[in-house]
Amino acid sequence: LSPLAFHVLLSLLEGERHGYALKREILARTNNALKPGPSLLYGTIHRLLEQGLIEESDERPDPHLDDQRRRYYRILPAGLAAVQDEARRMQDLLNLAKSYVAL
Repeated sequence: LSPLAFHVLLSLLEGERHGYALKREILARTNNALKPGPSLLYGTIHRLLEQGLIEESDERPDPHLDDQRRRYYRILPAGLAAVQDEARRMQDLLNLAKSYVAL
């Protein structure tokens, strides 16, 4: 997974989100280190949809508080498995790095 795809999936673990909410959450989580523009963010979302890791949700929050143009996304079981696999891969890399340098 790309770093952005990983962050999108992590955000969706907390519940359904629309694109702009995903962007805000990623900015907050990375302390603005990862700043996805619209084409990169929505390109990543499109790839995650194609890969069957997320799906578009038909559920909407309170219609009075929502913009009907927003598309909401939720993580699928395959997306959860992908996040778990990527987290294990990252942990293995961290363990390897620790064996070479004092962190």
